[in-house]
Amino acid sequence: MEIPHAMLFASSGNILAIIVNYWLGYWLYDKTKMKLNKSKTGYKSLEYGHKYGYYALIFSWLPVIGDPLTLVAGVLRLKFVWFVLIAGSLRILRYYFLAQLV
Repeated sequence: MEIPHAMLFASSGNILAIIVNYWLGYWLYDKTKMKLNKSKTGYKSLEYGHKYGYYALIFSWLPVIGDPLTLVAGVLRLKFVWFVLIAGSLRILRYYFLAQLV
């Protein structure tokens, strides 16, 4: 598979995943918040989300802390369009830089 195609598929799947995480956090507020508070990474993500808001999404591309941050964005009811623009573009950039290494 060519690198541009691989980047397209990987980025699309990843962006769909962060959108699902956002809406899970948004619609299942109580359950999601309770689950985030039980997890060490989730608790830190919630704490950073409250403290920094959109700026916390800068770290959403990271493998371990990124997914809890996308859930936190939904729990905090961050604006969806800005969420997708920030977190989605960072996910695309991650794959772009990984493709440059290959």
